[in-house]
Amino acid sequence: MGNHSTPHLVWDWNGTLLHDTEAVVAATNAAFAELGLAPLTLERYRDTYCVPIPRFYERLLGRVPSQEEWLVMDDTFHRHYTERLAACRLADGAEVLLEGWQSAGRTQSLLSMAGHEQLVPLVTGFGIAERFVRVDGRRGPSGGSKAAHLVRHLRALDGVAPERTVVVGDVLDDAVAAREAGAHAVLHTGGSQSRRSLARGGVPVVDTLDEAVALALELAS
Repeated sequence: MGNHSTPHLVWDWNGTLLHDTEAVVAATNAAFAELGLAPLTLERYRDTYCVPIPRFYERLLGRVPSQEEWLVMDDTFHRHYTERLAACRLADGAEVLLEGWQSAGRTQSLLSMAGHEQLVPLVTGFGIAERFVRVDGRRGPSGGSKAAHLVRHLRALDGVAPERTVVVGDVLDDAVAAREAGAHAVLHTGGSQSRRSLARGGVPVVDTLDEAVALALELAS
């Protein structure tokens, strides 16, 4: 795979390589409707969103959702999101960036909180699976945080050093996970959180994936 002298990218999926934010907001609003909540605009979603997801729901409900409410909302979200998934596309320029990073002899992997069994066919279907040395989705219940997931992911990557690794994501949890794993992070504003929210992460925030990759190369060199 990689070696300790080679910069490595860990790509996030939803909201980063996959442009699915509108589908996520629509599915979230369907979940909220189950509890009689008014729909969110994209702007309010980005300003309010956080992980783990139950905490996001707590912000909007004003209280912790019950286990029954969580199960209903989680099921509703995934059902509506799946219905909209076929219309989602890769982020602008993503394929070119993935190819360019690989062609330069560097390594990259994909780490997502989406279910692993659903993630792998999607990545394969977009024709980009060969760009990654490893693809990992969530293998347990939904609603968790990414830090432990990233630590396991990096341990499974033979020869990849955390200090030469940059996580490219769209939410603060990507920065938190990178920090706990000893890696760097770059966040972009095209996904689930606003620039104002991302700025609290203490890592670089950019507006495009092109900028994210250029900065990642500097950080990991």
